[in-house]
Amino acid sequence: DSTSVVPGLLSIFHEQELSETIHDTNGHGYLATFVGKNGRLVVLRVHSHGLVTIDLQCHEDDSIAHLDNLLNALEKKLKVLLNGNITRIKRLPALVRGAKVDRYWPTADGRLVEYDIDEVVYEEDSAYQNIKILHSRQYGNILVLDGDVNLAESDLAYTQAITGNGRENYAGKEVLILGGGDGGILAELVKQKPKMVTMVIDGCKMFMRRTCGNTLDNLRGDCYQILIEDCVPLLKKYVQEGRTFDYVINDLTAIPISTSPEEDSMWEFLRLILDLSVRVLHPKGKYFTQGNSVNLKEALSLYEEQLGKLSCPVDFQKEVVCVPSYLEHIGKYESVTAVVDVAMLAGAA
Repeated sequence: DSTSVVPGLLSIFHEQELSETIHDTNGHGYLATFVGKNGRLVVLRVHSHGLVTIDLQCHEDDSIAHLDNLLNALEKKLKVLLNGNITRIKRLPALVRGAKVDRYWPTADGRLVEYDIDEVVYEEDSAYQNIKILHSRQYGNILVLDGDVNLAESDLAYTQAITGNGRENYAGKEVLILGGGDGGILAELVKQKPKMVTMVIDGCKMFMRRTCGNTLDNLRGDCYQILIEDCVPLLKKYVQEGRTFDYVINDLTAIPISTSPEEDSMWEFLRLILDLSVRVLHPKGKYFTQGNSVNLKEALSLYEEQLGKLSCPVDFQKEVVCVPSYLEHIGKYESVTAVVDVAMLAGAA
């Protein structure tokens, strides 16, 4: 009942020299804003169903002790006014808006994560996307593409998953990597002395040394070559030439979150890459690709439907791995066709 709660709280706001403005909610509880001389803003809302929320916005120069005293006084007063009849009381830590270094990044399933990011190591807008590399004290440098956490130096689990979790022998094999600009996949594969790894990317950056080692120092090595170009025309060229690979590893994009595969352009792109990749596979070759958060069950089911629309029949199995910086569990697919053995490994959120 706002009529019994609000008057008791007003005295505390007035002591802080906060001026009150009451807003009309058309009978849906009580809403008021309180503004101080220094720009401090408090929003008090008493909802009809019994929830009381108090949002406090302040400047970084405000005294933390002073703010804590205000919140402590409000909390203590509420307990008295409600005679201890409170189901739960929760004080959330402050969100820092407008900071020079952004610490907040969403997970694939829409949860907001605050990272211990303390520095922007690198930022550039390429022809394809916005590229950031941020430093985290816990995860090392983190590659962020268009606002999506892509890979951190701590995320060896991702690289191991998308290359087969140690179950594949790449020695003497022809491998095609689509994407993988962080260099992690390439660094792992060259350890096994493959015949040739071709990596097609639209940008190579040098700030993930713990991930890529020295493989990105040169565009060509004894057993690999890096092509800085659009992979779609190259895949079409390989199809026309009849060139095949023992392995194709797709590290371009995760399974789209959208649940409208017939309308979303990302789904169209995924289907195109999947179709072209299967067409350049050796008859006994394997195809690995990333998936998405295991919480996105509908999107993953839609992806499985796409596998059923390929030119050859596909069966698949699933596996889940945990990538440290994603704070999510992710799934793995292994698919087998009647003509070619196609392993599909999902390893990204």
